[in-house]
Amino acid sequence: MTIHIKGAPNYYACEENILETLPAKLAELNWTNGLLIHGDASWKAASPFLDQIDLPVKRVAYNGHCTHAEAARLANIATEQSAQFIIGTGGGKVLDTAKAAANEAGLPVILIPTIVSNCSPWASLSVFYDEAGNFAEYTIFPRSTFMVLVEPRLLLTTPVPYLIAGIGDTLAKWYEADALTEKMTDRPLAVQIARNAAKLCRDVLIAEGDAAILSLQHKRADSAFLRVAETVIMAGGMVGGFGDSYGRIAGAHSIHNGLTRVAATHDQLHGNKVAYGILVQLALEEKFEEIQTLLPIYRKLGLPTGLQELGVTENAEQAMKIAAEAAVAPGESIHFMHVSSSDAVMEAMHKIEAFASTKQGVKQ
Repeated sequence: MTIHIKGAPNYYACEENILETLPAKLAELNWTNGLLIHGDASWKAASPFLDQIDLPVKRVAYNGHCTHAEAARLANIATEQSAQFIIGTGGGKVLDTAKAAANEAGLPVILIPTIVSNCSPWASLSVFYDEAGNFAEYTIFPRSTFMVLVEPRLLLTTPVPYLIAGIGDTLAKWYEADALTEKMTDRPLAVQIARNAAKLCRDVLIAEGDAAILSLQHKRADSAFLRVAETVIMAGGMVGGFGDSYGRIAGAHSIHNGLTRVAATHDQLHGNKVAYGILVQLALEEKFEEIQTLLPIYRKLGLPTGLQELGVTENAEQAMKIAAEAAVAPGESIHFMHVSSSDAVMEAMHKIEAFASTKQGVKQ
């Protein structure tokens, strides 16, 4: 068994006023020319913190999608201006785009998350989509992120739905890692670390997720909010960072990828579709008791328990067929669970739909 470990960024810090230390950190490295990539909403959130410090960067807005073409465009800008580094500030798509552009340009990347929604600040990979918003692939980079700076007050600009979706996405860390490693009889230490981090994701988010949502609603960067935020960013990133292919994705993310082919779900956040994918994956594994445990937690947190909550209000059978067929496409991670039949996925989706509609028990 070969496991390639990229367990952490070169440097990580989560504390108030951490961004004020960035100019000195750049000066220590003799970096005097960089590119700062952002989105419109992310710059509106970050500018009160970044405008007050002197950064030697050219600001460039990304086009709203993490695509290979966009990464190449931004890498070309960095090369043309002889940039020594790239900074990305924003949510997952911005940070993934910054990582991809930095990789293409051969430059170190500094990430400043503005929202709590996924482990993109930590993970040394990017998820790519096509121009229509459909999932294309994810690429693991040869180098880890150089620096991650988390300003808690900036994270308080997270829209509440994004935190909820981030909790859903991070809950999948346990269920997918468990599906990939549960039957391993001799787990390498790195896999054990990944499983422990994945279990921590589940335990912390179930115990404190609702408290963190309440803290965000009241704009409090208290212990519950910060613990959940760092669970999403740090613990979530450690699962794949240490587990490699044994700690990344399995059935839940394949269901998400399939759902991206359903137009009615395009407005739904990534983590919401992954959360629904967890339920479908558990149905495929016939772990119905765990579904019973999760459903009231989902309802308390505001995560979707059925397709209707993902925007599929008509033609549900056709939507399930499209999603199921895409979920088992060649190269999808659901095959790690030895699932290759779209009929099996559709059957699992039907079970979840029936379960969600009765709000009582699983109809097997």
